[in-house]
Amino acid sequence: MGDLYMRPELLRRVPLGGTELSVSVMGLGCMGMSECYGPSDARENLATLERALDLGVNFLDTADSYGPHHNEELIGRFAVGRRNRLVIASKFGFVRDRILSAALIDNSPAYIRQSCEGSLRRLRTETIDLYYVHRYDPTYPIEETVGVLADLLRQGKIRAIGLSEVSSATLRRAAAVHPISALQSEYSLWARNAEVDMIPVCKELGTSFVAFAPLGRGFLTDTIAEVASLAPDDYRRQQPRFTGAAAGANAHLVAQLRELALQQGCTPAQLALAWLLTAQPQVIPIPGVRRTRHLEENVAAAQASLTPELTASLKRIFPIGAAVGARYDEDGMRLIGR
Repeated sequence: MGDLYMRPELLRRVPLGGTELSVSVMGLGCMGMSECYGPSDARENLATLERALDLGVNFLDTADSYGPHHNEELIGRFAVGRRNRLVIASKFGFVRDRILSAALIDNSPAYIRQSCEGSLRRLRTETIDLYYVHRYDPTYPIEETVGVLADLLRQGKIRAIGLSEVSSATLRRAAAVHPISALQSEYSLWARNAEVDMIPVCKELGTSFVAFAPLGRGFLTDTIAEVASLAPDDYRRQQPRFTGAAAGANAHLVAQLRELALQQGCTPAQLALAWLLTAQPQVIPIPGVRRTRHLEENVAAAQASLTPELTASLKRIFPIGAAVGARYDEDGMRLIGR
């Protein structure tokens, strides 16, 4: 693989889920620029977004709940004068105040329309390129929810429909009403469960799989010595995989990733991303970064070509279910796979 870190190059484009939209093979998750991972610098965030666009990263992922609202406002400011160069994805469904855990889910038709109008205003755009159901609210049949989104698409307010963290059965029901362009869920070396069901179903339906947390919420970067080193308001302090005995067991996995990365002359983060792009070409990862140096490190990983032997070694170290601990706390787990 060589020393990838020093050579980020312009990213190639791939089609998004049967649409005419063309997105970079790796997108940018923007949530951390507004919350969840400790203090963030607005000037550095904007510089990172600018550098991302320079490197061909045109696929930006946000949501009305990030901040809440702050993240969409940030992307809206950045998009001024650049809108035609960007593919912006946003989401609705979480109803929350400033406390991240105090969240309700609302997929009612009135709330969907209200949320869309709010996102359009904050993003300073006439159309949201990809609009996700952030979490599915089973109070309302998915067919009804997708029907409302299809109406927004006909009105020109959105260009494509996406779902986040649903079951494959729900995806099939939704796709029977209207094509679903993207399904978003967590996917990385230590979160490979999507390979069992979701990724094959997406491939069958022509739905792009958008992988958030492709670096294990930072754990696979090998930069988190212990949870105590995280900012006081970093939400990973309460996440099962980062705490207690699970953290030690998972650190052992990362140590093996570190050793392989040293042999390849790259960083653990680059090796993790290169594996994902090589193993699942139809998957679009959206690693979240807030600094240009981390962005360049990630983008350089798209140039890598892994040997079958290296790919096999990574799968052996990280079999499905390798990570110890749940992806979310109990409240969060209740909202996924619906």
